[in-house]
Amino acid sequence: MPIVFDKENRVFYLHTKHTSYIMGFLENYLVHVYWGKRLEDIGEMDTAVPYRSRSCAPYSNPENADLQADHIPLEFPTYGSTDLRMPAYHAQYADGSTVSDFRYVSHRIFGGKPILKGLPATYADESEAQTLELCMRDEKTGVALYLLYTVFEHKDAITRSVRVENNGTSVVNIQKLLSANVDFYGMDYDLITLCGATIRERYVQRKPLAYGTMTVESARGASSHGRNPFIALVSRNATENSGEAYGMSFVYSGNFTAGVSVDLYDMSRMFIGLNPFDFNWRLEAGETFTAPEVVMVYSDCGIGGMSRIYHSLYRDNLCRGKYAKEPRPVLINSWETVYFDFNEEKLLEIARNAKEIGVELMVLDDGWFGERNDDKSSLGDWTENKAKLPNGLKGLADKVEDMGMKFGLWLEPEMISPVSKLYEEHPDWCLHVPGRTRSLGRNQLILDFANPEVCDYIYHVIRNILKSAKISYIKWDMNRNMSEIGSAYLPPERQRETAHRYMLGLYGMLEKLVTEFDQVLFESCSAGGGRFDAGMLYYMPQTWTSDNSDAVERMKIQYGTSLVYPALTMGAHISAVPNHQVHRTTSMETRGNIAIMGQFGLELDLKNITEQEREAAAECIRRFKALRNTIHYGDMYRLNSPFDGNIATWQFISEDKKQVVICVCNILAEANGPFHIIKPEGLEPDGIYEDTENGIVRKGSTLMQIGLPHLTPSDFGSKIYVFNKR
Repeated sequence: MPIVFDKENRVFYLHTKHTSYIMGFLENYLVHVYWGKRLEDIGEMDTAVPYRSRSCAPYSNPENADLQADHIPLEFPTYGSTDLRMPAYHAQYADGSTVSDFRYVSHRIFGGKPILKGLPATYADESEAQTLELCMRDEKTGVALYLLYTVFEHKDAITRSVRVENNGTSVVNIQKLLSANVDFYGMDYDLITLCGATIRERYVQRKPLAYGTMTVESARGASSHGRNPFIALVSRNATENSGEAYGMSFVYSGNFTAGVSVDLYDMSRMFIGLNPFDFNWRLEAGETFTAPEVVMVYSDCGIGGMSRIYHSLYRDNLCRGKYAKEPRPVLINSWETVYFDFNEEKLLEIARNAKEIGVELMVLDDGWFGERNDDKSSLGDWTENKAKLPNGLKGLADKVEDMGMKFGLWLEPEMISPVSKLYEEHPDWCLHVPGRTRSLGRNQLILDFANPEVCDYIYHVIRNILKSAKISYIKWDMNRNMSEIGSAYLPPERQRETAHRYMLGLYGMLEKLVTEFDQVLFESCSAGGGRFDAGMLYYMPQTWTSDNSDAVERMKIQYGTSLVYPALTMGAHISAVPNHQVHRTTSMETRGNIAIMGQFGLELDLKNITEQEREAAAECIRRFKALRNTIHYGDMYRLNSPFDGNIATWQFISEDKKQVVICVCNILAEANGPFHIIKPEGLEPDGIYEDTENGIVRKGSTLMQIGLPHLTPSDFGSKIYVFNKR
């Protein structure tokens, strides 16, 4: 059984195929014991968890002064008693105090996985997962904490969440609620985070732990370009393929905090959850509050082993709908071709040219609605601009469909322009604080999705658009972060709930839309990759990875993203050169090869490129279609990091293990340089592999140990190797 309770020793064992997570009781304390390679038995708790008395530390039991909560690995620490470190739960009660003391009440173990009401989360049936629910209660206030653990036995993953129930008679103000906390003895680890900025998202940052607290967080109302809601704690010697890696990925798209705090005695507290900054949740008697889910992964096969577990779980148990498993269409987006300057004929010309080279979906981007001829107006006025589209969306979509292509549409439903009919009618429907400036970003404000009336209005607007025409794809954009975070809908005492209620409103609306329009492929976007997180992937199975489409920059962006998120979730397109973001010129082959490593598409004016470039683009499309099943559903290995050297190398092995795809990209050429030896991973040592380009046959052991010699003859050169197993 994945979950076992040793009643005699009061120990919980959570087992996956290769790992174990163990916790138990020392007196009244729920203590974290172990997380790592599978371990069947720890014996008695007193021998498994070392502790001793330390000066100046308080203790709650005078008969056992050695047992001090401040120095033991607690499973879910709370504030105000004898653990003086940073808590996972902090609340203020009716008497003004913030002291809590939660004691074990009961537990239950059951098959499957419960939904988290109103929140995105991984899903499973009884054959895939088992869940432990632990109830802890604060007797003075009547508040109960329910700690939820779901074990995906065959995926080697464990998810956690927390539910707070106010079973008392007074209001409780939750000021902090994390979703997971794990205490480790020792600090001999490195912390890996994904950091960056707009058009420079998810760069890999690795730092050794130090005394104090190291955090990544967002208070921008979105998971953000600058910090991703993921952290990994790895052994100092960990590489892609060896060493220990402990990952935490937050299934949430709003404000978060994550990090590690090292205490006086080298104990490292790893945590992730809602950001407590400017957060308060007023929980009335009888009400419940649920924290978002965190997905925890351990691997003793290095950082790459951790990534492959996340990829498999997120493909199979997070992404939903038709396109969770079906091949996704190759698209062309109108944005970098025409920007706001288009009419129906220009769009049909884009579609005709794209159809000729194998594109399957034409996407109309910004500028089709209201009086939207630039980015200064009309967000919120989601009606066709008949000057540009005299036959409306339906007329355009029908003509694109008649060509044998699918039609897609860009929307930015969370925003409102001050210059719009909607704003004239409902000036209080945006996030704002009365008497304060309404700051603009990209000339726009943010709709108040904490207000159910706003959500209901936008839901019906988008629903009507999707029903009005044959629309197969939606690009859902969100181009600014929150300021003046206030809601005219909420009373003063609930204003600090606004940012989280916004996310709940958004999630509720998305759930209705993706359920009703389950044949539509939804893609998330936030000025590129500003909301690339597991929360959005639950509703939209792919994300526009970055507004930076330069092939060289994308090596780092897609490499970093792949630490957590699988290739099929990463929108990746060929765009024009010189590139519109960094003005670099790279070959069509390299732009195509980088795009093939994600979900392929084009942002390209096909009528203004040479015939040779058109054929090269067509060849990229043919190659992507031939390889996409292996890249999207196979095991990924990162062989060379663009953060560490002059080349980047990705490898994919198909689900049936019969095809191997390796993409090698160099950055700058080296004069009379050495061979770079590319050594594949994960092959069958005795397997026979044929190079599809030249027919050369080699054993798996030869490829892995001797490798492939690769030269870098030109700046930004690249090559894809394909091997078929005989």
